[in-house]
Amino acid sequence: MKYWLMKSEPDVFGIDDLKNVKVEPWDGVRNYQARNMMRDQMKKGDKVFFYHSSCKVPGIVGIMKVLKEGHPDFSALDPESKYYDPKSTVERPRWFMVSVGFVKKFERTISLEELKKQTALQNMPLVRKGSRLSIMPVTKTEWETILSLS
Repeated sequence: MKYWLMKSEPDVFGIDDLKNVKVEPWDGVRNYQARNMMRDQMKKGDKVFFYHSSCKVPGIVGIMKVLKEGHPDFSALDPESKYYDPKSTVERPRWFMVSVGFVKKFERTISLEELKKQTALQNMPLVRKGSRLSIMPVTKTEWETILSLS
């Protein structure tokens, strides 16, 4: 099993939205590196931190898990979607997604500011300058360190 962190803006889709629907396809990712992680590396059962970004207090707000491994992102094929990509086809999908399920909402947000203060997390891409990916791997040590803060 691997560990991950996935970001979403809470006013677009937050932890409470996931809690309400229980299962959600993580669609609309349009970065090749993030796409490759979803397509090639994320496996059913992997655990994922849910991170709220672009908000007043960005940080980790809960846990979800991968329920369905990488599969074509249907939003790329929908001309009405803001994620539509005319170069993506059913035969040759360009974008992929995973489906995730709600596991737990934390009692509080573990803020980015707090995460940056943890020496055990100093090499985590999330806390390094210039890291803007919406999906990133998390080591087992980083996972356990963050869980201890919740």
